[in-house]
Amino acid sequence: MTLTRKISYRNLPQLLMQVREALLSNFRPILNHYGLTEQQWRIMRTLSERDQLEPRELCEACHILSPSLAGVLARMEDMGLVQRSPFPDDQRRQLVRLSERSEALVTEIAPLVEEQYRHIEAAFGKALIGQLYNAIDRVLLSEHPPVQRVSLPALPAQTSSPKPAGSKRPGRSRKTAAAGDSAAGE
Repeated sequence: MTLTRKISYRNLPQLLMQVREALLSNFRPILNHYGLTEQQWRIMRTLSERDQLEPRELCEACHILSPSLAGVLARMEDMGLVQRSPFPDDQRRQLVRLSERSEALVTEIAPLVEEQYRHIEAAFGKALIGQLYNAIDRVLLSEHPPVQRVSLPALPAQTSSPKPAGSKRPGRSRKTAAAGDSAAGE
């Protein structure tokens, strides 16, 4: 039996996740060696590049959903990796920054990460990695008109079923939901 493809385009989100996994597998041994999770490292690297951020800014920069970030930050604070302090003008807001211990850890890990990037360039070629960075930058930074969304057909009325996939969940903005969801499908 021959299957007919219903969608002619390749699954770009899934392919990007496969590339992410292939690249990240090169860095996982470093993180594991230092007892860090991928999310902890994303936060540490982001804070090392940006000094201090509010949790909502960390969510956006690190693509971590707010409920997950709260737990990760609590564990990192318990481990002495981050410090939280009240925002100067608004005690309800917080600023998160690296602790001295974490700064030292980033300084120790950075040369290993740099070396691993050199190994990746050697394996794939500096030109291909440069093209990959350029393509990603063009997609993320280009000033093109917003991508038009397809018109969705009306669904038959349902009495008590769960919300369809991709619908807005309570307490999550569309932007946060899109940034943090890790589904590989379209």
